[in-house]
Amino acid sequence: PRVVACAPPRGPAGMHPPQLYAMATSGADEILCIGGVQAFAAMAFGFGDLAPVDMLVGAGNAYVAEAKRQLFGAVGIDLLAGPTEVMVLADDSADPDIVAADLLGQAEHGPNSPATLVTTSEELARQVSDAVDAWLDGEWPTKEVAGAAWRDHGAIIVCEDDEEAAKVADDIAPEHLEIQTEDPDWYLKRMSSYGTLFLGTHATVAFSDKAIGTNHVLPTRRAARYTGGLWVGKFLKAVTYQRVTAEGSARVAETTAAIADAELMFGHALTARLRLDPGRYPDALPPVPPRQGEDQGE
Repeated sequence: PRVVACAPPRGPAGMHPPQLYAMATSGADEILCIGGVQAFAAMAFGFGDLAPVDMLVGAGNAYVAEAKRQLFGAVGIDLLAGPTEVMVLADDSADPDIVAADLLGQAEHGPNSPATLVTTSEELARQVSDAVDAWLDGEWPTKEVAGAAWRDHGAIIVCEDDEEAAKVADDIAPEHLEIQTEDPDWYLKRMSSYGTLFLGTHATVAFSDKAIGTNHVLPTRRAARYTGGLWVGKFLKAVTYQRVTAEGSARVAETTAAIADAELMFGHALTARLRLDPGRYPDALPPVPPRQGEDQGE
């Protein structure tokens, strides 16, 4: 019911106006001009008139990720995200220039951002490699950052067939996975480990990050094997309750007590047996076995 948003100042005028506008129109109840680890500390513990929050979400750099890791427990978090990743899975129907551009487009996030091509076509692999070089030798707008990421963390993997390509992609479990193949739905039915999936040539990471996706806070470093990204469900909490009748108690009490006895949790067993007949105490107490190491014959 309460949403707090933070963004750092950008020069003496304060917060970047597009960020402030986006927060206000998205429904933030409180907006603070503070960023980085300071913002997470302020939200987690409270600061001035700001009351502490229950959950911290959002993308950030390595310092932000470490702050969220240390604060987890005191508050909830969405996930721990590392450098952003992109994988393009393509066959010989793909356009090598578009594939190369999509690899470099995501690599501009930072020099440590992995960009990977998985393909069933050795010819396409060569064409994409040449296209990447051409983009970087030409007018790619962020060539210094994207070029460093491609040089140090770029990869091209040639697979024997679609089955192997799907397995390789699932093993890597990338944050962003583009499927630029003749039949993207074939992969949709078989893939299971990715942050978010882009089907067809017209689907690109930028569309999802900026306009059509739920968000771009997604699992990295193979975390897509066990979690999805940030979505509305992350803000929902599943709680449970139990109501037991006398009849129900009669059906489960002895079973519960037997399990508790086997775990040597005799107090638990007692609370179960007393539900059958409160007058049984102290007869409801089970025999206490000898401690480990005691002489069983004494």
